[in-house]
Amino acid sequence: MKNSNGSSSSGDESLKHKEYHLQEMGVELEDCDYIVALAGNPNTGKSTVFNDLTGLHQHTGNWPGKTVTRAVGAFEFSDTKYKVVDLPGTYSLLAVTEDEEIARDFILFGRPDVTVVVVDATCLERNLNLVLQILEITDRVVVDLNLMDEAKRHNIEIDVAQLSNSLGVPVVPTAARYNKGMDDLTKAIHEVATNQCVPHAYHIQMDSPELKKAVDELSEKVEEIYPQLPNIQWVALRLLDGDRKIIEAFRNGDFADMA
Repeated sequence: MKNSNGSSSSGDESLKHKEYHLQEMGVELEDCDYIVALAGNPNTGKSTVFNDLTGLHQHTGNWPGKTVTRAVGAFEFSDTKYKVVDLPGTYSLLAVTEDEEIARDFILFGRPDVTVVVVDATCLERNLNLVLQILEITDRVVVDLNLMDEAKRHNIEIDVAQLSNSLGVPVVPTAARYNKGMDDLTKAIHEVATNQCVPHAYHIQMDSPELKKAVDELSEKVEEIYPQLPNIQWVALRLLDGDRKIIEAFRNGDFADMA
């Protein structure tokens, strides 16, 4: 598996850490250059996108220790091999439900090379909640603006270029059930995975001065312990929120090699 973050010694340790967590989550890395996570709200056509990307090169099972179904597939593009993990459909990553916990943990600890967030073009505002939460964890995101055929039928127009500029990540319009836009989506995944495109994701600004002060103070303390952590403010916010999984990971040193 290729290391999209460089080949330094710290990068090698980070890659080992990543591979360990992926294997714990039941994702084998053989015959694979990059890992792609597929996230999205329910009923966005995410399964259709997954099937279009992977074709017959897929298999299903359960997440380790869970009753939730996991689908994993593969595709090749430009002599590069990709493994696609279809995450449970969720409305958020607050880890209230088992599905949310699986999706959040895979993106945070498995650190896929690209996370594709499938959104419904007919109700974009509702879907952006998940997009913004994922952008707090990782910049390596491609937004799949799916169901564009339905949006057109309802006379909904979306300025794709402006949306991409506002989010700071590639946005690709598709109609997966008709296989429209899928070549562009595959190309965008490849460009982010291989660092031909380096997204600069938008991060939510905190309105409350008190909350911002608390997050900033805790972030400084987190950075002292884990200076390479790429999403320090998000971790600090989850610690303040009493997220048990994040607290456990913090105490166990699971963030040590996350660069």
